[in-house]
Amino acid sequence: MSEPSPAGEWLIFRGAGERHDGIGRLPAPPPWRDFRERDRDAETRRLGVHRSRAAAWRPGAEELEVVNAALYLRRPLLVTGAPGVGKSTLAHAVADELGLGAVLRWPVVSRTTLQDGLYRYDAIARLQDVQIAAHAPGGVGPGDPGSVESIGDYIRLGPLGTALLPSDKPRVLLIDELDKSDIDLPNDLLNVLEEGEFAIPELERVAHRLPDGVARVRAADGTRVDVRDGRVRCAEFPFVVLTSNQERDFPAALMRRCLHLELGRPDRERLAAFVRAHLGEDRAEAAADLVQRFMERSRTEMLAADQLLNAIHLTGQAPGLDRERLADLLVQRLDRPR
Repeated sequence: MSEPSPAGEWLIFRGAGERHDGIGRLPAPPPWRDFRERDRDAETRRLGVHRSRAAAWRPGAEELEVVNAALYLRRPLLVTGAPGVGKSTLAHAVADELGLGAVLRWPVVSRTTLQDGLYRYDAIARLQDVQIAAHAPGGVGPGDPGSVESIGDYIRLGPLGTALLPSDKPRVLLIDELDKSDIDLPNDLLNVLEEGEFAIPELERVAHRLPDGVARVRAADGTRVDVRDGRVRCAEFPFVVLTSNQERDFPAALMRRCLHLELGRPDRERLAAFVRAHLGEDRAEAAADLVQRFMERSRTEMLAADQLLNAIHLTGQAPGLDRERLADLLVQRLDRPR
């Protein structure tokens, strides 16, 4: 078998149809795709929400004013803009700077309903546990899954429901890509966002039979929390960031309840800060030409900043290659006609 050329040394898969142990040369993954440390919050791996990027995110004057207005007025913030401009990062930057804890993220797809964001009651799991307990040696004992007191074990609050739990400080809730939702979800959100509370009927029905009317349920962040009288009422309205890639319009009723912030394409300074936050000062300086090329292309093409990050990381792993060619292969326009 012939040896690979110097320019091809970075190739792990060679397409030669012969088995080899090249996988042993695979370098460490990018920080945002490192799945080896399972104890880390998965959010720290995602492009755009790495803590260092959130800390390095620098808003413009208008962006700063709108964000603070949303904090003062306790109103949701609708953030629109092209993919990769930092919409979700804004939520993490606010949470990081103000010490508001981990961001509660609710990713929206076409099948997402309001119920997914509020809570889920797993009646089937409870029924199965009752049947298992009934056939266990000795029969049903302490911790009977059929008892009223156990109902909280089968209720899990969603990200929105968790954000509305009473607390001394507001939680930060990111409702990501709302424009991907079913047509009804924006309207379904109106009452909850206006009132800051919601009911859990399964708990309301049995609240009078619970000690002090309190059920202990699981929140979206894995903690156990108390719900009194079957209702969740916020004490401090959460800082809610709804993001949209502008693939659809929203009803006027939702727009009236939100403050709107449109993020434009990142300028060179913000883009360089983005690269430094993820890959360090040295790598950012070495990739100045790729950043400049990205800026030039973004004037006429829809590109995402995380594409640039992928290109810089990979070209750094493969010295001696045609960097611009490889970068162009990875940074492909998102508005390409299909």
